[in-house]
Amino acid sequence: MRRRKLIWQLFPPFLLITFLALLATTLYVTKHWRQLYLDQLTATLLKLARLHESQVRELLLQGNGNRLQEITQSFGQQTDIRFSVFRPTGQVLADSEYDPARMENHADRPEIKEALQGRTGIATRRSFTLDERMIYLALPVKDGERIVGIIRTALPVTTMDTTLWGIYVKILVGSIGIVLLAAAFIFFITRRLSRPLTAINQGAERFARGDLSSKVPVPHAEELAKLAESLNHMAAQLDERFRTILQQRQEQEAILASMVEGVVAVDNNDRLITLNKAGARLLMVNPEAAKGQSIQEVIRNKDLQRFLQQARTAALPVEGEIVINGLSERFLQLHGTKLLDSQGQAIGVLLVMNDVTAMRRLERVRRDFVANVSHELRTPITSIKGFVETLQAGAIHEPDNAEQFLQIIARQADRLNQIIEDLLTLSRIEQEEEEGTVPLSLEPLQPVLQAAIQTSEVKAAAKQIHIVLKCPNGFQAKINPPLLEEAVVNLIDNAVKYSPPQTTVTVEVERAPEKVLIRVRDQGRGIAMEHLPRLFERFYRVDPSRSRRVGGTGLGLAIVKHIAQAHNGWVTVDSTLGQGSVFTLHLPQET
Repeated sequence: MRRRKLIWQLFPPFLLITFLALLATTLYVTKHWRQLYLDQLTATLLKLARLHESQVRELLLQGNGNRLQEITQSFGQQTDIRFSVFRPTGQVLADSEYDPARMENHADRPEIKEALQGRTGIATRRSFTLDERMIYLALPVKDGERIVGIIRTALPVTTMDTTLWGIYVKILVGSIGIVLLAAAFIFFITRRLSRPLTAINQGAERFARGDLSSKVPVPHAEELAKLAESLNHMAAQLDERFRTILQQRQEQEAILASMVEGVVAVDNNDRLITLNKAGARLLMVNPEAAKGQSIQEVIRNKDLQRFLQQARTAALPVEGEIVINGLSERFLQLHGTKLLDSQGQAIGVLLVMNDVTAMRRLERVRRDFVANVSHELRTPITSIKGFVETLQAGAIHEPDNAEQFLQIIARQADRLNQIIEDLLTLSRIEQEEEEGTVPLSLEPLQPVLQAAIQTSEVKAAAKQIHIVLKCPNGFQAKINPPLLEEAVVNLIDNAVKYSPPQTTVTVEVERAPEKVLIRVRDQGRGIAMEHLPRLFERFYRVDPSRSRRVGGTGLGLAIVKHIAQAHNGWVTVDSTLGQGSVFTLHLPQET
């Protein structure tokens, strides 16, 4: 609801009351005057009608219509009042202002109807004959109890209206003057009343803003003076308490804001009491918007709710770990304990959270790497050992078998050597990337891509796969040609390995805002969505059994990833099952 000042709450109602009182008085007076004027006119018309009643009765009884018309016109000229004489049937016998022979029967006129009942008829209406608003008085003319005719006198209402309108204008001017004087007086009174209240309100607003040093002025009115003194006394007490509370709060907020651990405090109804910046960041919520809300509304996590319940019922502090799912998984280590008040009563739960996501990811990567590298090395080593034992058992004396076994041992040794070389290459690229020693220079892309295609053409030709290059002349980027060639070779080799025969692998270059895109597009079977986030990890294979059949060490895409990072870029993959995959190198464009 919109708020208004006190003066505007008091002034309009008082002014409206004054106006309505004047309006009611004016309406009553004007109505009374109009009625009084009408009564005076009616009395005049009646007096004139009675004045000529006897003469008209005599002429009516004689049936002297001509004489009746003459005296009627004479009456009208002498008094400026319209006179008319009617038969009891409503026929006009005489009229002071119009030819009676041309006038219609007036039996349906209201004043005539009333007169025919033996009463004096009065009506105010528009005259059909004169087309003017008139006041009519009809007096029955009797001979004994018999009505022998009707005398009607009439005056235009215009004269009365003109007179009354002059009176109305004077009343209106006087009323406006009275209203203006009353408005000025009411405004003065209400303003005088509202000023001390405004001063008290301004002082209270200063107190609300924390300015407790100033005082509220004390007015002369006893009631308002007590209010102002009470506010000043309250401000002095609050100032002292606020200083103590503010100091404690600042110390507490400084401690909480400086903590790298997230701190969450909830009451017994699981509503948030405190949430520091680190806690809001870990839970990915707005601390201001979340305060006072239920923890279930802020973050929907069953493990967190279960841990809160456990901490609330446990006698000793508890520890645990939960996973927060969002754009990426977050692993949070929790320490929970009861929150106690000054009397030792449990009023909620206090949680301290630590982000151990990086640690858990490193543990998983290390675990996966150890498992994968052990698996990759164990296969060729097991094969070599098995065939060596077979040769030692006597197969060395069988020339055909011995030759075949030695070829297998040589292939497995080459595979071991390739894994070691890829690991060394990856380690070297990572080291140069961390040290920032990878030399980059502005070079054309087309020669580097053509060299990569030539390196892969032999493998592609074996499967009748055609490699197409789409690179306009003049495309340049800040690159290390040998490393970029190695990355593109790895991408083309992957495309050739996992594409069916007689298909096409396309290498294309596109300029985008502030970067150059190098795409390697194949027509293979595609990669499922769940494998894409981990595709560039060491030794990660979408289909391990099939990958070993087609060759490779499982390190090619990891090498591509680190070569892209060494160029201050990155690599992405888009894939659709049954339609193929597109690997894209994003390299910064030289500006």
